[in-house]
Amino acid sequence: MSSSVDGLVSGLQTSTMINSLMQVEAAPQTRLKSKVTTAQTAIASYQSVNAALTSLKGAADTLGQLSTWRAVKPTSSSSSVTATAVTGTNAASGTTVFNVKSLAKNQITTAKVPTSGDISSGTIQITTGPLDNSANDKTHTINLGDDKSAKGVAAAINAAGIGIKATVVTTGGAHDILQISGAKTGTNAAFRIDSGLEGVASPLTNVASASNAQLDIGGGDDKAADGGYSVTSETNTFAKLMPGVSITVSKLENDVTVTSEQDVSGIASKIQALVDAANSTLTEVGNQTAYNAATKKGSPLTGDFSVRNISQTLLGKISLGLTYTNPSYDKAQEDPANKATLQKISISLSKLGVELDRSGKLTFDSSKFTTSYNENPTQIQAAGIEFADQMEKYAGDQTTNITSVITGRKNEIDGLNTQISGWDLRLAAKRTALQKQYADLETSLGKLKNQSTWLAGQLSGL
Repeated sequence: MSSSVDGLVSGLQTSTMINSLMQVEAAPQTRLKSKVTTAQTAIASYQSVNAALTSLKGAADTLGQLSTWRAVKPTSSSSSVTATAVTGTNAASGTTVFNVKSLAKNQITTAKVPTSGDISSGTIQITTGPLDNSANDKTHTINLGDDKSAKGVAAAINAAGIGIKATVVTTGGAHDILQISGAKTGTNAAFRIDSGLEGVASPLTNVASASNAQLDIGGGDDKAADGGYSVTSETNTFAKLMPGVSITVSKLENDVTVTSEQDVSGIASKIQALVDAANSTLTEVGNQTAYNAATKKGSPLTGDFSVRNISQTLLGKISLGLTYTNPSYDKAQEDPANKATLQKISISLSKLGVELDRSGKLTFDSSKFTTSYNENPTQIQAAGIEFADQMEKYAGDQTTNITSVITGRKNEIDGLNTQISGWDLRLAAKRTALQKQYADLETSLGKLKNQSTWLAGQLSGL
């Protein structure tokens, strides 16, 4: 193995000379590393554009969902009744008036127990279910093991996983309280202790019985002949009383009114989100392709036409308006003279409140959209969904193209890194060769110096 001898004989700075020569030798590898850095910077820029396009695609997908256009905004006349919109396509406007007849409760059963000692012989039998002697009733046998005290009973019930929880309440008196509660509300969550608690100090008592919540509409079932009816729920939430609305009650009261109206403002917010995402895309493309004439410096993607064209195509879609197939076109009643007009519908996006401003950015006028929607909701819904679908497809296609470019650049970087690794081996071998060459030079100079000294000694002796 050769080593660098730093001018012991020649006085030359051989290490410095070798490092300088290696810089020259490494120039091709340095250029490869520079290409990798440039490609990595470009990938980061492509990814930023892709992220903006992905957000645009997501906003368009949300706007194009039928559930967006069928969404409702419910309101309640009572502060103790909460009405919440449920995502879906079956929502509808409407009003209902009801009395809260009862609330859903869970069963709570208690018994006095001794503060120490066993309260069971070792096995407890519990029946759960509606307790109506049907197949829905289930009998559970719980083995206590060694601990048959009140705490042991509570622990065994909790570990059984049968929808019942138990605890021992310390009162400070002569007895503690064993409290057994249903984990859920509703009559289907009722339970019965059949046997196994022979050592309790007082009979088991239902402090609260399992019950369903009940709403009476139009006087309830008692007024069924007049159109009245009642609805029940195992919880205090009613999910099917009104399409697309979940109603939760918290106290008994009469004459509660819940109204459900079309959520036009919600639709407007989805269009605004799409406009914002489109503007973000335009801004990101502008930033990544910008050229500063003063500094004569470009951005990472300044010369990439495909990226610059994203903005032009997007702006063109907005300025040209919306054209789509007429969903109500009847080919059987085709009128040759008006075929083109009947088959296609063309509409300005200003009907949706979407326009371009002088700076080349999209704007959205919520009030203008609301007016158009209220005048012709069917037409505006069809146009809005078509606009969203076209924007989603556009963003998706652009994302596919950008992703392909990113993949190509990553493959390019992998190839460059392979070449760089190869240069590492070559440069290491070159450095070893130079070190040996200069070491041999120093050795040869040392021998010549020794010979010169010997000759000088011989001559001086003559």
